[in-house]
Amino acid sequence: MSAQVKQASPGSSGSIRSLLGPLVAIIVGLFMVILDGTAVNVAIPKLQEEFNGSLSLVQWTVTGYALAQAAIIPLAGWLSDRFGAKRIFLISVGLFTIGSLLCALANTAELLILFRVLQGLGGGVVMPIAMAFVYRLSPPDKVGVVMGMMGIPILLAPALGPVLAGWLVDYVTWNWIFLINLPIGVIAVLIGIRTLPNIDRQSVASLDLLGMILAPLAFAALSYGVTEGATSWTEPKTLIGIAVGVVALIAFVIVELRHKNPLLELRVFASGNFSRGIIVQWVSQFALFGSFFLVPIFLQTAKGYSAFETGLIMLPQAIASGIFMPIGGKLSDRFGARPLVLSGMTLVVLAAFFLSRVEASDGIISVMLPLALLGAGMGLFMMPLNTHLIQSAPQNLVGRVTSMTNAFQQVVSSLAIATLTTISGNRMKDLLVEAQKPAPGVEEWTSAFNYTFFILLFIGVAGVVLGLMLRRPKVDPNAEKSAEIHMMVG
Repeated sequence: MSAQVKQASPGSSGSIRSLLGPLVAIIVGLFMVILDGTAVNVAIPKLQEEFNGSLSLVQWTVTGYALAQAAIIPLAGWLSDRFGAKRIFLISVGLFTIGSLLCALANTAELLILFRVLQGLGGGVVMPIAMAFVYRLSPPDKVGVVMGMMGIPILLAPALGPVLAGWLVDYVTWNWIFLINLPIGVIAVLIGIRTLPNIDRQSVASLDLLGMILAPLAFAALSYGVTEGATSWTEPKTLIGIAVGVVALIAFVIVELRHKNPLLELRVFASGNFSRGIIVQWVSQFALFGSFFLVPIFLQTAKGYSAFETGLIMLPQAIASGIFMPIGGKLSDRFGARPLVLSGMTLVVLAAFFLSRVEASDGIISVMLPLALLGAGMGLFMMPLNTHLIQSAPQNLVGRVTSMTNAFQQVVSSLAIATLTTISGNRMKDLLVEAQKPAPGVEEWTSAFNYTFFILLFIGVAGVVLGLMLRRPKVDPNAEKSAEIHMMVG
């Protein structure tokens, strides 16, 4: 975000007390969006049962949500400059809330996917605008304190999401995963209307309309093609999906490199240090989002745990991430990102190795320990790597890095889910043919789960190798504020 990333002058902001109203509105809205983002994964087996749908279809409730966020995130800065940050924030929270109501009322998997896309379009804008909004309103000497308060929903929501969703699925109904957002969203909007200040609109550049069309088309088509590969790689719809995705992606890259004000600033990849850093980030996010999606399905379908028990089993991952995140941030100032990336990615590789060795008869510790390692590894290098990306970007492009890395995070999330679902599905089909069974049992589920995480193991090793190639960038003092915002948003 360019125009929003301006700290208020000393005289334009009051004390922390005067910020409580706007801060409550923003935290409530942000908490709702992040909570919902982690909650639905636990409900996937229940949704399959409810709609009598395949995993490849129901997983689009997560993939569609992520792709919708990827499409809208790059527009956050332009929208708030053009129409005002307050208006766009309130509209976004309202759209997410309406989408939640429609999701709760959906009676087919296809409708649920459609309404999840609507949710994603609202939720994708909330985080970047909220972070820049608060940074701009904060007194200059209290920015760290206020941003620290904003970290509460970012750390707490992922921990509570699976547990709360599991409880609702088991003891109420899956619809309440979405219905619970209604009072939260209404409260956030009402408080926001009364307390959020109006910030002057900014002049805006022309909108990259062609980029807006090509980017979602490319990523959605690729995700669709990879997902259909679970059925057959030679089916026409699989080949068409991948072909459309590749052509649209090539066209998108050409358009962005030629556009004066591109949707995503791809020129930043001219920095080799940035490129290596962001690939490491993609690798780690691939493992993280893959585990978020696969582990709940495995625990419920193969191991027979309830949705609530599954949420509790996954809790150590979020707790470990929350514990190690501030440790990683503090150590990065002294040692830089490279040693933290190497140690963190090593923990991710160990986690993938242990998950690939889980047996059907093993207890919950065999899953909880690797998940805690995965969370600790991610927490250890998440902040340092984000800072590294900002510091490695050419200075004239620093302001565009935040929206791009956030958008790519959602794309990687969708591709991780599509790819790992395909790998797991294909492995399952092979196992059923070998065993001459019509339906998978615990052994087949466990074997397919092991195989998928064995593949993730090699992806993690590639991340370690790339981490060895990172170089500590020269720090430009002018990029410090952008780096701080990026660490919170990214």
